[in-house]
Amino acid sequence: MTAKEVCKRVWEISEPFAKEMGVSLWDVTFEKEGGQYMLTITIDRAGHTDIDDCEKLSRYVDPFLDGKEFVSLPPYTLCVSSAGLTRRLKRPEHFEAFLGSEVEVKFYRPVQGSKTVVGILKGYDDGRVTLEVDGTAAVYEPKDIAAVRLAVTI
Repeated sequence: MTAKEVCKRVWEISEPFAKEMGVSLWDVTFEKEGGQYMLTITIDRAGHTDIDDCEKLSRYVDPFLDGKEFVSLPPYTLCVSSAGLTRRLKRPEHFEAFLGSEVEVKFYRPVQGSKTVVGILKGYDDGRVTLEVDGTAAVYEPKDIAAVRLAVTI
């Protein structure tokens, strides 16, 4: 099973129970971090998500992951966590929900002399991110973008 297939299947297993709990799935990833694989399910709830939500979903999903369907996976750690304040925006619905919010865009290599830009999210179209920075709109291409996260100013 490829990482993409693992994520899709874990999403399908998790989503009905997450809805029943009153939380939404934010993301599912299966990635190698250092020398170990991590299966991470990220959840969100209006207001806040707490450790009890994470624990409930983890306990629900765990027996499915022990089944035959996932036996070919390399050893991994299951992590269920909150999307958090500096959540990563990946899916079109994430961008739509946070139009008008301040975001930080990180690039693979410098764009206009910088590897990071912070601005107001004005649009998202097929991977292209439009930000307003100092009153000027700029469009960034998906091939240049490493990550987009909500910016937190203190």
